[in-house]
Amino acid sequence: MSTSSLLRLSHITAGLTAVIVGYSSAVVLVIKAAQASGADAGMIVSWLLMLGLGMGITCIGFSWFYKVPVVTAWSTPGAAFLIGAAGGFSLAEVIGAFVIAALLALIAARSRFITKQIERIPSAVSSAMLAGILLPVCLGIFSDAPEHPLLVVIFISVYLLGTVWFPRYSMLILLAVALVAGMWVAGEPVMAFEWAWPVPVWVAPEFTLSATVSLAVPLFLITLLSQNLPGIAILKSYDYKPDVRQVLSGVYVVNLITAPFGGFALNLAAITAAICMGENAGTDRQQRYKAGIMAGAGYILFGVLASLVVYLFSQMPLVVVHLLAGLALFSTLQASLIKALDDQAHRKAALLTFLCCASGITVAQLGAPVWGLLAGLCVLGLDKLQARIKSKRA
Repeated sequence: MSTSSLLRLSHITAGLTAVIVGYSSAVVLVIKAAQASGADAGMIVSWLLMLGLGMGITCIGFSWFYKVPVVTAWSTPGAAFLIGAAGGFSLAEVIGAFVIAALLALIAARSRFITKQIERIPSAVSSAMLAGILLPVCLGIFSDAPEHPLLVVIFISVYLLGTVWFPRYSMLILLAVALVAGMWVAGEPVMAFEWAWPVPVWVAPEFTLSATVSLAVPLFLITLLSQNLPGIAILKSYDYKPDVRQVLSGVYVVNLITAPFGGFALNLAAITAAICMGENAGTDRQQRYKAGIMAGAGYILFGVLASLVVYLFSQMPLVVVHLLAGLALFSTLQASLIKALDDQAHRKAALLTFLCCASGITVAQLGAPVWGLLAGLCVLGLDKLQARIKSKRA
């Protein structure tokens, strides 16, 4: 067996880090969204089970087929939207909205026009978009320093020493440190743990015009613009080229199947995908798809252990999540900034995209990455117009 065919420790640690970061930063939002939708304890576990299975199957399937680290996720902005919007509807109407949103997303995924327009985005702008998304996460390394200075120093020291002395195992060591630090900072558990195997809970969807307009259409747009566009941009910035139409089509077929059980919205991942695409996932970029496969395996495991996941991640201190996520993405941020500013012709558009994406603004329920991308594209359009005017005058 050749060395390149082996599953390396870097693939395992990158994949598991992506899963842990994804769950740590957003699983509470998913639980709250389920509660706001009227789900009971058993249904909440069903939501997490089906989301875990959906993400796991798509990560493993597409990463293996395309030999590219394809990482999917639930829609975190979608979950945040549901917390505030689902309260006025019955659970059956909410589930019906999930089905319609998935259908709309599948139709959009099959559109050649949409995918062609996305592929035309310059790599400098897509890299700037990624850098802007990652900057707040990496700044989180220092956000808790006033309250936990020793912990911040320990994590940074382990990371820096790891990049010099044990680069292949640096993420594994950071994961181990994060587990120990999590138990140390958390102290006594705030809730008792009750084990239960997850059981899928079917809810017959009810389709109403009000739920379609108020829930399904916004959920579809938020997921497309705030999640899938950054996810596609990240693939592009790393020069990975799976068939996006086929990937998204497959993701939304799975989304349709899981929707009646609580799979509210699946999409291409952004931040967690970057963990599986960067150098931490292995020096050979052709083999990093194995990190995507390991992320998929981790998602399935976390889905099966949904009741334990709810307990564990409710205990994990935010300071540990911030440090683990920020350090895992540090090298990716560095590479993205270099690529974003390398092309002088697109440097102004890339810089504006980066600043807007990093700002964290939200307007009309659309996040900073969407507005950053639009700002960058506007600059590119103005630059082209200015060039045409100059050529005509000449």
